Amino acid sequence: MKPPSEEAAAPAPASAALTPPASVPRHVAIIMDGNGRWARGRGQERLFGHEHGASSVRACIEGCAEAGVEFLTLYAFSQENWSRPKLEVAGLMVLLEKFLRDNTPELKEKNVRLQAIGRLTDLPASCQRELNHSIEATAGCTGLTLILALSYSGRTEVIDGIKSLLREIEQGHIDKAMINPEMFSKHLYTRYYPDPDLLIRTSGEFRLSNFLLWQVSYAEFYVTKKLWPDFGKADLVEALHEYAQRQRRYGGVGE
Repeated sequence: MKPPSEEAAAPAPASAALTPPASVPRHVAIIMDGNGRWARGRGQERLFGHEHGASSVRACIEGCAEAGVEFLTLYAFSQENWSRPKLEVAGLMVLLEKFLRDNTPELKEKNVRLQAIGRLTDLPASCQRELNHSIEATAGCTGLTLILALSYSGRTEVIDGIKSLLREIEQGHIDKAMINPEMFSKHLYTRYYPDPDLLIRTSGEFRLSNFLLWQVSYAEFYVTKKLWPDFGKADLVEALHEYAQRQRRYGGVGE
């Protein structure tokens, strides 16, 4: 998980910097970290950072769509985030509703399909309504699939997957001897999507924070010191270029 060098060669011109690499990951997942620190650095409350982070979300959606990425999963709100101050949590839910309401027409226009994973029933009823409306409105889109991880926990997902398997066994639909990684994956929240090829984390932190613990087993990691509100399309493309230079061996020795 070595971060990209801060002393790389001189940056390419803006037009070249935004050119997608030849080898593009099918699925990109992002841990959007640093909103609070970004806000504090400007003498503002944490919600100020979350609000400005929405522009980075839009930039990454646009960048992934242009590069030909098929799936983009954003870690938008974890189960652990419910323990934050009530005022901040309430503000985040308001921002989520606003983002969905303001951006759904553009998602549909740009052929982006919206999906969500996590304990979605934990969300306030108004958020659930807005989320369901956005999912239904973009259901026919065939371009990039945007997946929001909301009230999400990797450990909870694994436990839920185990419970789902046990129900199948108890009902006689499968025998426990049939259980393998492929079958287990079909009982996770992400059963309709391929595993991430590239995991991006902003703010320079080197941890998964309970995100897609099963699915990122063979993902390439890219860590940048940039805080999320400062992460733009050019930064995304830089991560994609870095990914294109990696050799994925999946436990083998490579060429």
